[in-house]
Amino acid sequence: MKIVVVGAGYAGTIAANRLAKKLEDAEITVVNPRSDFVERVRLHQQIAGSGTAATPLTEMLREGVAVHVGSVDKIGDGTVSLDDGTGIGFDYLIVAVGSTVTPLPGAVPVGTWEGAQQARAALADLPSGAVVTVVGGGLTGIETATEVAEARPDLQVQLVGETIGATLSPGAQRRVNADLERMSVQVVEGAVGEVRAADSGGGDTVVLRSGQALHSDLTLWAIVAGVPDLVASSGLEVNAEGRAVVDEHLRSVTDSRIFVVGDCAAVPGARFACATATPQGAHAAGTLIRMAKGRKLKRFSMGYTGQALSLGRRNGLVQACRRDDTPRRIFVSGRVGAVSKERINRYAKYGSRTANYAWLPGSK
Repeated sequence: MKIVVVGAGYAGTIAANRLAKKLEDAEITVVNPRSDFVERVRLHQQIAGSGTAATPLTEMLREGVAVHVGSVDKIGDGTVSLDDGTGIGFDYLIVAVGSTVTPLPGAVPVGTWEGAQQARAALADLPSGAVVTVVGGGLTGIETATEVAEARPDLQVQLVGETIGATLSPGAQRRVNADLERMSVQVVEGAVGEVRAADSGGGDTVVLRSGQALHSDLTLWAIVAGVPDLVASSGLEVNAEGRAVVDEHLRSVTDSRIFVVGDCAAVPGARFACATATPQGAHAAGTLIRMAKGRKLKRFSMGYTGQALSLGRRNGLVQACRRDDTPRRIFVSGRVGAVSKERINRYAKYGSRTANYAWLPGSK
């Protein structure tokens, strides 16, 4: 059996490792744009120079899993076409290409490895007193702003977003805003409409849709939205957001040989997160294993437990939530929040590397 896994993030890595662990006779190939596994939950550390987000795939994948460094241009009938002009045949395919970041011209995306590396280099070159603008009031934006503010207290950091921490409970939002104020991160409420080069003095001008203009020496785009067009351009059925329509087993409704997992799959109630991608990757692999062994298939089900964010290296917050992802009033913060967030990050990586991972089923 030939199995190709496209993408070596949390979903793709755990899928490949589970398959290699249980299907010894399967020929498994992972196709990924780089030779590293990237922890997207640590990209803000990569940017600030307070940590690293990359681990060689040789340390993440089980022995026997082949790695092809490159990108898939199109999915055909039993074949994936690669950007180098070659192709790889498959009996089954797992697509785990994640999500994309599309910044406004002039801004640097922080949700990709390439963007994080660009931001890290640009940040290191900024002189004392320079202004860093982080666009996006979600958890990615908050983590980026606080990480930069802690690593470079000589800089002025401003965070721009329509709502800061909108997915958190009111109490957790108040705590986050208090921490931002304590770290001297200026919060600007509003949506950004344009980033343009300043007329004089260097840097950029970040223009809000309200007309307000902000000076910025480095503008970081922390809004993750959209998915690669691989599944849509390959003729698989997608929803209005371009995410693949899948059945209860995470198989494409267009081709049952193709599983689509993670951010690029249209699973009802799912949000972009490693907490979503990892269970889906594990379930897709489990389904393939059941198929190979002639066992009854199980529908995919998962429930959330919470959201976690870091607020620098010694501070963090973990928000408890219901299985449907709605926030509860309960949260932990401070040093306990930081330690909890770090353990969550480590468990996510451990799960992908070892294929040992458990999650709650969804609400009945």
